[in-house]
Amino acid sequence: MPKVPTKLVSWDDIVEWSRGLAKKIKESGYMPDVIVAIARGGFVPARLLCDFLDVENLLSIQSQHWTEAAKVADRAIIKFPYKVDLTGMKVLIVDDIVDTGESLILARDYIMKEWKPDEVRIAALQWISPVAKLRPDYYFIEVKEWIWFQYPWTRLEDTYQFIKRMLSEEGKYKKEWSYEELKTKFMEWYDIDVGDEYFRDAIEMLVEKGFLSRIDKDRFRVKG
Repeated sequence: MPKVPTKLVSWDDIVEWSRGLAKKIKESGYMPDVIVAIARGGFVPARLLCDFLDVENLLSIQSQHWTEAAKVADRAIIKFPYKVDLTGMKVLIVDDIVDTGESLILARDYIMKEWKPDEVRIAALQWISPVAKLRPDYYFIEVKEWIWFQYPWTRLEDTYQFIKRMLSEEGKYKKEWSYEELKTKFMEWYDIDVGDEYFRDAIEMLVEKGFLSRIDKDRFRVKG
C-alpha cells in the first residue's frame, strides 16, 4: 500500500472538469465580472473558466497553506498582498481543490475587505468534503476520502518532494540506490507512474540540491 494515497490527474481531466464546472456556474445564473485565481493551483482552472464563461478579467492572489506536496503548513498566509478596487463587480475565486479550505477562506475574507467587490463566490474543481472547513459555491467533484491529487502542473515538484520524503525514511536503512530501485520503491509508496522523464528530472534536482550524490549514471547515495 502507498504511504500517501495519490492519484495522477491528466491535462484532459482538467479540461473536462473545468468545462463541467463552468456549466454548473452558468446554470446558476452567476456571471462574474472578474475571476481571481488562487496561486498557484488555481491558475490553470481559472484561465479555463475565463474561456468557458467568456470572462476577460483575470487576477490572482497567493493564499498558501500547503508548503510542499501532501504536507500542510501551520496556517494559511497571504503572500505579496496588494489592493485593487472591485467596487460594483462580481468576483469568482477559483482554486484547483478545497482541502482544508483555509487558504480559500483567507483569500475570500481578504478580497471582501480590501478589494470591496459587490459579491464573491468560490469555485473549485474538487471539494474534499470530510475535511474541508468550507463548501465552495461551485465544485465539479466531491471527494469523500482524502487523497493527494497529483496535478499536471506540479508533476516534477511533487515527484521531487515525494522521493525526498521517501528517502528520508528509507535512507535510514539503505544509503545506496540504483535508479530502478528508486522507481520500484516510489511505486510501493505512492502507486503512481509519473513517467521516466519526470522521475529522472526529480532525481537530478535531488542531486543538485545536495540530498543525493551520484555514484555513477544510474546509482546514487543518500547523503547524511
